[in-house]
Amino acid sequence: MPAADLVRTRCEACGSQLAYSAAAGSLECVACRSRVEIVHAPGDAVDEHAYDSWLATGAAPVALAGDQALACDGCGATTHGTDLSVACQFCGGHLVVASPVEGVVEPEAVLPFAVGGDAARDAFRSWVRSRWFAPGALKKVGDTESLHGTYVPHWTFDADTTSRWSGQRGDAYYVTVGDGENRRTERRVRWTPVAGTTQRFFDDVLVPASTQVPDRDLDRLGPWQLDQASPYRPEYLAGYATARYDVDPPHGLERAKDEMAPVIRGDVRSAIGGDEQRVHAISTAYAAVMFKLVLLPLWVATYVYAGKQWQVMVNANTGEVVGRRPYSAWKITLAVLAGLAVVAAVVVWYLASQGAG
Repeated sequence: MPAADLVRTRCEACGSQLAYSAAAGSLECVACRSRVEIVHAPGDAVDEHAYDSWLATGAAPVALAGDQALACDGCGATTHGTDLSVACQFCGGHLVVASPVEGVVEPEAVLPFAVGGDAARDAFRSWVRSRWFAPGALKKVGDTESLHGTYVPHWTFDADTTSRWSGQRGDAYYVTVGDGENRRTERRVRWTPVAGTTQRFFDDVLVPASTQVPDRDLDRLGPWQLDQASPYRPEYLAGYATARYDVDPPHGLERAKDEMAPVIRGDVRSAIGGDEQRVHAISTAYAAVMFKLVLLPLWVATYVYAGKQWQVMVNANTGEVVGRRPYSAWKITLAVLAGLAVVAAVVVWYLASQGAG
C-alpha cells in the first residue's frame, strides 16, 4: 500500500509540530511559536460543482477513500485510515493528507478555527456553571478531561426551484345570527380553489456530510458564518481531526430538499393569499443545482460526572455552546416544593382577605 502524500507539519526552527492557530491565522509551532503563513495559489476561489455533470460522470454514490498509509515524518510510524487529518497513533504528530483521492469529492472550502483552545475551555466552564438544576459538584468542573478540535464535513447546495401548486384560498366574512339576547356575530370563511406557480433561488443550503455528530446538535450549533470560509488548503487541518464525508451528494441533496420544503410551502401560502390557506399539492422542479464540500470547525469537550461521560460542543466559528448535562433530582424537588409553597401562601392570603372583607 503506497503511503499518502502528507503536508509538512514540522517546524524548521525547532523540529516540533506546526498547528493551525486561530489567533495567528497561520500555522504556528506548538513549541517555539514560529509561524508559517498559509499560501493560496493565484486565483484560488471557492468553486462549486454542477450536480448533474457530477452525476453524469458515473461517480459512485459514496466514493470514500480506501485505507491509506500515513507515514509520520517524526517517529517514522505508519498510521492507517481514511481521514483527511489525524494524529499519529504513536507520537501524536500531525498527519494531514496533501494529495486528492480519485473519485472522491474533495473539500472546496474550509471555515478556519476562529475560537482557540483557551477560549473554548472558557466557554465550556461558563456553560457548565450556568446550568440550572445542575448538581453542586458540577459547578466545580473547571477543565475538560478531553478537549479536541475537529472539522465536520458539510455539503452546501444551490438550486433554482419552480413549484406548481394547488389549494384553496379562504376569505373571512362575518354574519349576524340569532335574535334578541342570542344575537351575535360569527366569523365564516369562503373557500375558493386556486392554483399557480412560485419560484425561488436557494443559496448555500447547509447539510451535514457526516454521521459522526448527531444532526440535532449540529443544527443547534448554527448558524455558521459561511461568508468567512476560505478556499481549501490542507494546512488549515494541521492539529485537528478531519473525517471524510460518509453522506454522499445524492443523499445530501435529498436532505437539502427537506430543508427547502418549508420555505417553499411558506411561499405557496403567501401566493394563495387570503385570510386562511389550504395547500393540497406542491410539485417542485430543481434546476441548476450546484454543490460543494465545506469543512466546519468544532471543539468537543468531554467531562466525567458520577461515573458517566458527558459531551459539550463549541462552535469554533461563533463560540456557540451545545451539550448534555446531568440534573440534580433534589434541586428539582426543592424547586417544585418551593413553588407549591408560594401557591399555598397566595391561597391562604386570598382566603384570609376574603374573610376579612
